[in-house]
Amino acid sequence: MNFLRGVMGAQATGPQPSGAETVQKLCDRVSSSTLLDDRRDAVRALKALSKKYRVEVGTQGMQYLLGVLETDRSDTEIIGFALDTLNNIISNDVQEDEAKLYGSTTVDQNVQKSSPEHDIGGHFTDMFLEQQDNVSLILSLMEEFDFHVRWPAVKLMTALLRNRGPQVQQITLVIPTGLSRMMDLLADSREVIRNDGLLLLQQLNKGNAAIQKIVAFENAFERLLDVIAEEGYTDGGIVVEDCLLLLQSLLEHNSSNQNFFKEGSYIPRMTPWFEVAEESIGWSAQKVTNLHLMLQLVQILVSPTNPPGATASCQRAMMHCELLQRLCAILMATGVPADILTETINTVSEVIRGCQANQEYFASVNAPSTPPRPAIVVLLLSMVSERQSFALRCAILYCLQSSLYRNEVGQAQIVATLLPSTVDASTVSAGQLLCGGLFSADSLSNWCAAMALSHCLLGSGSQREQLLRVQLATSMGQPPVSLLQQCTSILAQGGKLQTRVGLLILLCTWLTDCSIAVAHFLHNSSNIPFVMNQITEHHGEDEHLVQGLCALLLGICIFYNDNSLENYTRPKLKQLLEKRIGKENFFEKLSIVSKHELYSLASRRPKPSASTPSTLLFDYEFTRLVREIEGLIVKAVQKSAAEEQKEEEVRKTMQQNDNILAQYKDLIRVQDCQISELNEKVTSLSMQYEQAEITIGQQSAHIEQLKDQYNLLKVQAGKDGLSGSLQAEMNGPFGQRESPELARLRLELECAQRENSELESRLAHRGDNQANEGEESGISEVKKEIVRLRGTLEAQEAELETLRVQRDESHQGSADQSSLDKDLQSCLAAMKEENEQLKSEKQKLSEERAALAGRLEKAQEEVENRTSEAAEARQEQDDLLVLLADQDTKLQVLRSRLRMLGHSVDDEDDDDDLDVKAVDDSHEDKA
Repeated sequence: MNFLRGVMGAQATGPQPSGAETVQKLCDRVSSSTLLDDRRDAVRALKALSKKYRVEVGTQGMQYLLGVLETDRSDTEIIGFALDTLNNIISNDVQEDEAKLYGSTTVDQNVQKSSPEHDIGGHFTDMFLEQQDNVSLILSLMEEFDFHVRWPAVKLMTALLRNRGPQVQQITLVIPTGLSRMMDLLADSREVIRNDGLLLLQQLNKGNAAIQKIVAFENAFERLLDVIAEEGYTDGGIVVEDCLLLLQSLLEHNSSNQNFFKEGSYIPRMTPWFEVAEESIGWSAQKVTNLHLMLQLVQILVSPTNPPGATASCQRAMMHCELLQRLCAILMATGVPADILTETINTVSEVIRGCQANQEYFASVNAPSTPPRPAIVVLLLSMVSERQSFALRCAILYCLQSSLYRNEVGQAQIVATLLPSTVDASTVSAGQLLCGGLFSADSLSNWCAAMALSHCLLGSGSQREQLLRVQLATSMGQPPVSLLQQCTSILAQGGKLQTRVGLLILLCTWLTDCSIAVAHFLHNSSNIPFVMNQITEHHGEDEHLVQGLCALLLGICIFYNDNSLENYTRPKLKQLLEKRIGKENFFEKLSIVSKHELYSLASRRPKPSASTPSTLLFDYEFTRLVREIEGLIVKAVQKSAAEEQKEEEVRKTMQQNDNILAQYKDLIRVQDCQISELNEKVTSLSMQYEQAEITIGQQSAHIEQLKDQYNLLKVQAGKDGLSGSLQAEMNGPFGQRESPELARLRLELECAQRENSELESRLAHRGDNQANEGEESGISEVKKEIVRLRGTLEAQEAELETLRVQRDESHQGSADQSSLDKDLQSCLAAMKEENEQLKSEKQKLSEERAALAGRLEKAQEEVENRTSEAAEARQEQDDLLVLLADQDTKLQVLRSRLRMLGHSVDDEDDDDDLDVKAVDDSHEDKA
């Protein structure tokens, strides 16, 4: 103990030991002492010396400290001292504390003696990582609940990651449940450990996508969002900031985690972040920081650099959960700090960029003013105002560009506010503000207005033509001039570099892919001489960019020239270029644009990223336009007159071929329609035929049922009529008793009559049904029934004749018997008459059957005719496809000729082009 008192600062009479000697004695004490208390006191002393004698403690005591962590796990106090000591010698942040405690001069000298490279922490970290089990040991200690063990373990792991992040990340990945142990820190009820756990995870996620995915799937999003909600969203403290930084590290440049964040329905949980009330007392610095990080997190999810599908889905989700509405509310609120307003505008810009539904909602937002004005008009007022900050004006320009990106309706609405028929003098429109900014004295306003107008024209040839109709009033008593003429006039007057660059970019965008605009530009005879003078004159360094843009403008006039003006046809412009400028000089000036350093800076992302107003010269979409047309201009200028003539002839031939192909295409469409109609008719007839077969089957079953009912009724009627007839026969017509044979015969006649009447009615009904449905099986059954009844009648007639013979032989000639004979004869005559009627009905049914058979044959013939017509149409279509294939080969030959002539030909034809490639061959075959 006396030894420890000497180490801790007691006055000694002898010479004082050096720091290295003291550390060595303490290390020996740790390694050799058998009592836990002695080892604990020695480690406590090393902790006290670890800040002043960092190098000595690290080099001599690290192995002993690691041994303590392994052997003395049961004593949390000594484990805590050992972890704090290791953290002091590994963490580079300790140097600041050393400077405060011992003076900066002493610390600097100590650092210079021990490590000339000033990376003591990194050196000790390398020593610590020589055994990968040491990292596993620290992770196992992080599972301890004791505060004095867990907190130092977290700080030590954070220091290791700061010094050697990639190495520690790779070791952590191969340790089972290593990441899970770190994620458990977020669930710790002690805020100190939870907050330091956030810092640890921030260091762990840096630049490692694999760890980011694992942490995300360990429910990190849920836990972090819960912490942010518990802390009060934007009103929270530094903990909310750490959570937001960790979320950014998990989502930035990680499409998998972004998709998981969206699919997990975490975007709606961001909506409450932006419920910001208007405050008159101002915003705290922490609240500004928190909201700034929240806005940046939204931008990460909808960044244009993300995969298009992922960005679009996040944009739709933000619209659905009303997050965009909250952002627009902040945009129109009062009392919002300038930097938050700027960042909010940038966030809204990326949420609406390329999403039609979001763009439509933003166009409908009105500012809370009297009368209400569209939000875009209020923003443009700030963009063209010199009093606003540079960052805010750039953000508003980006917002306007995003609202017009792939939005033809929005482009048309802006251009429509410039046209004479739609100008309302009582209100300020977006078009009027853009024109005012384009011709104001502020060069930044000129450039921003020019970029905004150029975005109204991108991808829309109709808007380029509509903009030619814009007329401007220059001064009292002077006729109005067109917008194109006013731009060229201001350009000819000179001015600031930013203004001229903006006007040249607008003109290049306007004239690209619009021959009518090129003709209007060339119609002013002073434009081409001015452009050529700008290219040929020698100016300073700042004017080189203007020369390059003028060369680009001249190249556009050559490439998109339709030769409608005799004095400025394409060959004449090329001839003038060779005489005044020279091809080589022209190409050199043209390449200035794409080689400019600000050009490469602007081409990285759509958002304007200039640091100062003077360096804001290029626009992202313009850089894409230059990449597309620069090569085409070079090829167009290099072509000779003969090549131009050949190319023109080829173009005319291809145009004629296109017309012929269009005719064939129309013919094929007509034939396709006819084939479709025939196929529909065949299908309809087939369905009718199948339905008729089903109906015949149903009728056959119905006939069988009626037969059964008929037989049953026949039996019942025979029984009922038998008793009545017997009674009548017993009495006789004259009250005398009839013989049994006559009574039986009378009963049979009456039954036969009833059967004949029922059969006649049923035959009439069945005949109608069979005539309508083409039924044949029912007719054959009726025929059999008629034959059976005829046989029955003949048998009855024979029986009557037999009775008559027996009566004559009996010599009974009474009057009653003679009357009975008369009755029998009359009944027999009636039955014969009914038999004749049945024969006539049979004849009618046979005729109807023949008629139905004829109709069926006609229907079959029509089906065969339709089928043959469809086959002929298919054969003709196959012939046309063969012609198309031949024409495809012909067109490939023509393309190869065009390539040999140096003309740019696109090899990727769309489906319509593939359908219309049968032209020259078919005409040659006909010839």
